[in-house]
Amino acid sequence: MNILDLLVGKPLATSEERAEEVGPLQGIPIFGLDALSSAAYGPEAALTLLIPLGLLGLNYIIPVSAAIIALLVIVYFSYLQTIAAYPGGGGSYTVARFNLGARPSLLAAAALLTDYILTAAVGISAGVGALISAVPSLQPHTLSFCLGILLMVTIVNLRGLREAGVAFMVPTYLFVGTILIVIGAGLIAVWRSGGHPVPLTPLPPPSPASEAVSYWLLLKVFATGCTALTGVEAVSNGVKAFREPAVKNAQRTLTVIIFILAVLLAGISHLVKAYGIVATVPGRPGYQSILSMLTVAVFGKGIFYYLTITSILLVLSLSANTAFADFPRLCRAIAQNNYLPHVFRFRGRRLVYSYGIVTLALLTALLLIFFDGVTDKLIPLYAVGAFLAFTLSQAGMVVHWYRKRGRHWQKSALVNGIGAFVTGITVCVVLVAKFAEGAWITLLFIPLLIVFFGFVRRHYHAVRMRTACVVPVQARHAEPPIAVVAIDRWSSITKQGLEFAAKISNEIIGIHVEPDKHSELLKLEWQRYVETPFRAAGHPPPKLLILPSPYRFVIVPILQYILELSALHPQRRIVVVIPELVEGHWYEYFLHNQRGRLLEWMLLVRGNERIFTVSAPYYLGEPPRPPSK
Repeated sequence: MNILDLLVGKPLATSEERAEEVGPLQGIPIFGLDALSSAAYGPEAALTLLIPLGLLGLNYIIPVSAAIIALLVIVYFSYLQTIAAYPGGGGSYTVARFNLGARPSLLAAAALLTDYILTAAVGISAGVGALISAVPSLQPHTLSFCLGILLMVTIVNLRGLREAGVAFMVPTYLFVGTILIVIGAGLIAVWRSGGHPVPLTPLPPPSPASEAVSYWLLLKVFATGCTALTGVEAVSNGVKAFREPAVKNAQRTLTVIIFILAVLLAGISHLVKAYGIVATVPGRPGYQSILSMLTVAVFGKGIFYYLTITSILLVLSLSANTAFADFPRLCRAIAQNNYLPHVFRFRGRRLVYSYGIVTLALLTALLLIFFDGVTDKLIPLYAVGAFLAFTLSQAGMVVHWYRKRGRHWQKSALVNGIGAFVTGITVCVVLVAKFAEGAWITLLFIPLLIVFFGFVRRHYHAVRMRTACVVPVQARHAEPPIAVVAIDRWSSITKQGLEFAAKISNEIIGIHVEPDKHSELLKLEWQRYVETPFRAAGHPPPKLLILPSPYRFVIVPILQYILELSALHPQRRIVVVIPELVEGHWYEYFLHNQRGRLLEWMLLVRGNERIFTVSAPYYLGEPPRPPSK
């Protein structure tokens, strides 16, 4: 078993694809981890903005949460319809492409790709940040922890969809289970106390009110709390990952995810108000997360508290998995329309889109390195991409229902229209409120991605037009090419290259660059081992050409000669045979110069359609054994 098999598993045949499909049980941790984990930071993000209102701010958390849950339900019904209408996957991108046109679809694609990159980076850094807040001595190792988790998530996803689902089931269901237990026990305590429960452990005192409530503040609270909705589009992008009936299984998975998320958001907001839990300022001394204070208030600081905090840390750190599940699939859908490199269309050894996974890992690593693993300023920003995609998707579904005009189409179009309006307003509020804090990065990156899409599309179109052919092949016997063999010294490698060249042409030129200590010896060996056998066989012998190189360059003189030879014979093809040594072990590759590969690359860059390169590999293999006595 080699290292690659050990890390990502043995290759899977295409016929094993059905075994890699998942059901709702595995689909929830694969496609719902990001959405479910948002319950850990969505309500806190909203409550943080209410800190200036003091205890008065708690009066608004339930109405704001109710509005967010109402929007969640609207988005849920929209994506439920999207899954049924577009079972091929692609989510917002596909809906926009078929109903709004190419440009809106590219805007949706750029928004979603941006959202996934930020989701992966923010999820990992948020989990590590929570760990650092619990163990401050680990602060110097923040970036190392982030990159380590990123590497682990990448490897797990490269092992295949089913294995990723199994790996993330335990932390996902542990998180959901512990938080539901906290909510259930808290609601019982609220009921027993007549609506005024007493925390088992004293909570931090609330800050005094320093601002008055305003509509703009409430709008910002709502928009910030809407970060809890990021990730709900994931299932619609990965419908084809589910086993048959794929549409039904995808809809069931989405239903469970949305139901659990709604219960978590409603339960947390209700208990926060009942216990009088006010957010603390992140990064300040005495900071505690909302879920930490809620768990302490309900259960105290015992074993269950640490189990709950551990599950929160795990889920936050691993929430990047949703991005790793959807980013490659979205890249594939975009690449199928020639807006991304075609390499994103192909599945790797484990039937996953490996190039998309690796690309996301690299982009996420760059983002983490750039911000030293601390991405607090980016936390509210990735909602921009998500809600922009929501808006385009639901606007596209309105057009979809209008075109179909089936039974009760007006109701479906009304639901999607309301969703498009509300999510559109949310995008505007987030952009205006957070522009100075860094939202301009998203506004800059999304247009750059769209420009890149256009460049890729134009390139593929130009290649297709320039390579289109309606001329039949020439069946007549063409003049044989001139074979040029690059020679270092006389050896079995050179001998094999010349023998191959003799099979394709009667006109062979051996090129050797001097000064070299082998030059004089090579001339003698050439006469003995090359010219003599060719003459004996009645064939014209190959020519040996020694090229001067006063500055000790090797590749440049050969390249110049081949270009001059091609110009001298404009009606002939030139075949450059490059004898190469293939080492017996991979680590031996670094012990030999790779001039052959460099010459081939230079000819591809500087050559023309009449210059061809052919590798003549000589396999070193195992050393010969001495004859037995």
